[in-house]
Amino acid sequence: MTDLFSNQVLWTAILASMFAQIIKLFIYYFIERRWEWERLAETGGMPSSHSATVAALATGVGIKEGLSSSLFAMTIVLAIIVMYDATGIRRAAGLHAERLNSLIDEFRKLVEQGPQPEPLKELLGHTYLEVAVGAALGIIFALVSFALIR
Repeated sequence: MTDLFSNQVLWTAILASMFAQIIKLFIYYFIERRWEWERLAETGGMPSSHSATVAALATGVGIKEGLSSSLFAMTIVLAIIVMYDATGIRRAAGLHAERLNSLIDEFRKLVEQGPQPEPLKELLGHTYLEVAVGAALGIIFALVSFALIR
């Protein structure tokens, strides 16, 4: 169990993810001028915590195991897949949810009574900028973590 708690690569990735989620909360506050605590647990938005996590993981593995290691190659491939998914499939699903919610609103206006379906979650994926900022945040977080704790 001690090994788990002393695994710097793991904790760097987890803390980078948490840091990105906290930044998301503050960015939303500065834009909307209100706290929305749900932002701490939701997907989508600036910066991408998924990208921060996998970038911190890959950077930490690269520092610890070396850039020529198979483990580093695996984490880079994982990071690419996660970031591609965030900007592709999950982003498209969010856009579909947005359009479906619009259709539901129009339908609701027509019917006025009857079932009121709950809106679909629209903030699912990320723009390329959100992923890039998340990845940069993860890399910087890992570099600082490994520079401070050696």
